[in-house]
Amino acid sequence: MLENLQERLDGIAREHDVPGASLALWAGGELIQVATGVVNRDTGVETTPDSVFQVGSTTKVWTATLVMQLVDEGLVDLDRPVRDYLPEFAVADGSEKVITVRHLLTHSGGFDGDLFEDTGRGDDCLDKYIGFLHDAGHVHEPGALFSYCNSGYCVLGALVARLRGTTWEQAMREHLLGPLGATHWALLPEEAILFRAAAGHLGPDGAVHRSWAMPRSNAPAGSTMCLALRELVRFGRMFVAGGVAQDGTRLLSEEAVAAMRTGQIDVPGVPGLLADRWGLGFELFDWGGEVYGHDGGTIGQSTFWRVVPGSDFVIAMSVNGGSVAGMISDLALPLIREVTGLPVPDLPVPAPAPGEVDPSPYLGEYSGPMYSWEVAGAPGGLDVTLVPGEFMRQTGQTRTTTRFVHHEGHSFIAAEPRGGMHETVTFVVGEDGRITHLHSGARTLRRV
Repeated sequence: MLENLQERLDGIAREHDVPGASLALWAGGELIQVATGVVNRDTGVETTPDSVFQVGSTTKVWTATLVMQLVDEGLVDLDRPVRDYLPEFAVADGSEKVITVRHLLTHSGGFDGDLFEDTGRGDDCLDKYIGFLHDAGHVHEPGALFSYCNSGYCVLGALVARLRGTTWEQAMREHLLGPLGATHWALLPEEAILFRAAAGHLGPDGAVHRSWAMPRSNAPAGSTMCLALRELVRFGRMFVAGGVAQDGTRLLSEEAVAAMRTGQIDVPGVPGLLADRWGLGFELFDWGGEVYGHDGGTIGQSTFWRVVPGSDFVIAMSVNGGSVAGMISDLALPLIREVTGLPVPDLPVPAPAPGEVDPSPYLGEYSGPMYSWEVAGAPGGLDVTLVPGEFMRQTGQTRTTTRFVHHEGHSFIAAEPRGGMHETVTFVVGEDGRITHLHSGARTLRRV
């Protein structure tokens, strides 16, 4: 069933205007790797299985693994406050007194998550970032809701660095990348230059994004790690093996692996590419059998990674522009179905005749540091306007209004697709029965 994989990748990448893509699978007891296109349209350098892509937030599972190694060694208790390990950690509302390591691993710390402050290239960048977080705003009470939190993973990276007495990067090299046997990886730009490094492409013309390196201060959350896709497969196989690397080296206890794969918090919203539950670092998917993984994105680059332990199957795919949702829908999800036999659901689409709903409970503004949503009533649903913050404006995002129709409960779905998929939003109801938050793209935004 995988004999024509190269032909499928070539054709689907062309269809979705993807400059370059790399795909690696562990299936049937062997590693299969294919690549297509170019890593950079300006240079024309060919994409190969050795090419390294920025893998974005898949890095969070690597950071979570470093934390769980500390748990295995008795150096960290998941339910103790983070301040027990990082006394200088604080946020604006004072909730740092009760925010635990588990809260950060499960994106439930309750403070602003999309704070991409660049605190320099020095080894003290994470320490400086912790100081910057003192002004981080309140989203919800710790543990009350899921809200994707890059900032929390930067704190976890600082915790790892502090307890290991080194930098996050060196801890990653010594405790994960080296013992795994990984060879094609980079954590800093001067390491990436040694490989065929993919550049992100943006806009309708797919132009190369000129600012390649992102802040080192956000590295534990996913700003810098670059990998050949077989290294993500290698990492996934370690979890299937209960924490043991390919050469027999134990990197995690079986108990730690089980905890990472166990649901810790529900995710509001409509299941699709996003999980319906989160473990300790992992996204967990209800696809008719155990499936876990994580997606990642930097500016113009996107990564998809799933592990199906019952089938001894791992898939990793990265693209450097074009429609990643189209690549996932037309290639990655069908491959999972074909190889594992799981009834992987299609991405959600609007009903042929969406039901009418009273828009008045949902109207207003919902705000976060990366963007805000303005929700207004409209014929047949809601008009939701994205107002980008400074970081999103730098990536080329502009103010846009999208018509949403009712999907189910307090969830709405975009009437028209964008980038190969229909976006969804879900409104969160408070204890008093009123709408308190809007959940979209894994983020939970406060109603203001």
